[in-house]
Amino acid sequence: MREVTAPELKRMLDAGEKFELIDVREPYEVELASIGGHSLPMSQLVDRIAEIPKDVTVVIHCRSGSRSCAVIDALTTRYGFSNLVNLKGGILAWRAEVDPSLNCE
Repeated sequence: MREVTAPELKRMLDAGEKFELIDVREPYEVELASIGGHSLPMSQLVDRIAEIPKDVTVVIHCRSGSRSCAVIDALTTRYGFSNLVNLKGGILAWRAEVDPSLNCE
């Protein structure tokens, strides 16, 4: 599984690289803290799978990286996605390494 660190993702965002950022946390978690991108809760994934592009890199994140890893595994093995990248450590890593002011608890 391909991964990107929080500082690497920050550089990608700052450089204006073309990619999709998808947050698979539940809505109540997104309300607490967000780093942008598209909210697609893990619980709605199958019903909304058409929202995930296959023609551009997609960085998927959650709180700690566990759910995003599970999502990437499922999308890769069951649906043939090959363009998915996990944010290593999730939004907690983003807070620790990029933006300490983020409240994600």
